[in-house]
Amino acid sequence: MQLRLGARILVLDQPRVMGILNVTPDSFSDGGRFFDRDDALRHAENMLAAGASIIDVGGESTRPGAASVSAQEEADRIIPVIEAIARQLDVAISVDTSKAPVMRAAVAAGAALINDVYALRQEGALEAAAELEVAVCLMHMQGTPTSMQANPHYQNVAGDIMEFLKERIAVCHAAGIQSGRLLVDPGFGFGKTDRQNLELLHNLQQLSVLGPPLLVGLSRKRLLGSLTGRSAEQRVFAGVAAAVMAVERGARIVRTHDVAQTIDALRVAKAVMEAGQANG
Repeated sequence: MQLRLGARILVLDQPRVMGILNVTPDSFSDGGRFFDRDDALRHAENMLAAGASIIDVGGESTRPGAASVSAQEEADRIIPVIEAIARQLDVAISVDTSKAPVMRAAVAAGAALINDVYALRQEGALEAAAELEVAVCLMHMQGTPTSMQANPHYQNVAGDIMEFLKERIAVCHAAGIQSGRLLVDPGFGFGKTDRQNLELLHNLQQLSVLGPPLLVGLSRKRLLGSLTGRSAEQRVFAGVAAAVMAVERGARIVRTHDVAQTIDALRVAKAVMEAGQANG
C-alpha cells in the first residue's frame, strides 16, 4: 500500500506519522504557539527530525465551537509557512483546509496533500482537488465545528461512518480522483460523544474494507481528557496509547502533536506485530 505525495511515494508497509502544525491563535492544544513563521518552521524541523513523514499545516481551528475565518486570512497564515517548509525541508506537506482557494494557494506553495474535515463537500473543493491532482484525505464529521457536539446521533457509529466515507470515495472516483490519491479519516472527536469515539476505536478494523489507507487523529483529544482528567498538554501518554490501538486495528497514518513519543511507541508495536506474524 502506498500514497503518491507529489514527487514522493509514501510506502505504507509500516505505520507513518503526520505531525500537526497549527498556525492559528485558537487551536485547542497549541493555539498561538506557532503563529510566527520562524517558530512554525522550527517546529516543523523538530517534527521531521523526530521522524514525521508528513507535516500537516492548518490555519483555521476546527475545535468544537470554533468560528470560521475567511479564505484570505487562512491563506495569509499558512502560505508563508508552507513556502518556507517546502524551500528548506525535505518532507511531504499537507494542508488542513476545506476551502478551494486555500487548497489552490497551498498546492502552489508546495503542499502535496489536502486534508479536508468536510471531505470535499464545501463549494468548489471537489473540483479543486481533482484539478490539482494531489492526494486527499476525506474525513467524517457530523455537523460543522460550531455545532458538531450538539447531541450527535448514530444508528451504528462505525457502520454509519463507513457508509459516509464510501459515498465520498465514489464521488471522488466520479470526479477523477482515484484510490491511489485517497486517504480516509473517521474523524475522532468530530460530531461524536466520548462513548461513540470509544466504540469507533474498538471497531476501527471495519473501515479497512473501504480500500484507501486509514488515517486517524486522536492526539490530545477531549476524549483522552475525559478518561484521564488531564489537560490537553498532559495527554501525551494517553494519545500514544490510543495511537497504538488504532494501528493495531488497521490505521496506516497517525496524525499527532507528539511525534517522537508516538514514533517510539509505533516501533515497539510494529516489532511485536511482526514477531507474531513470523510465528504464525
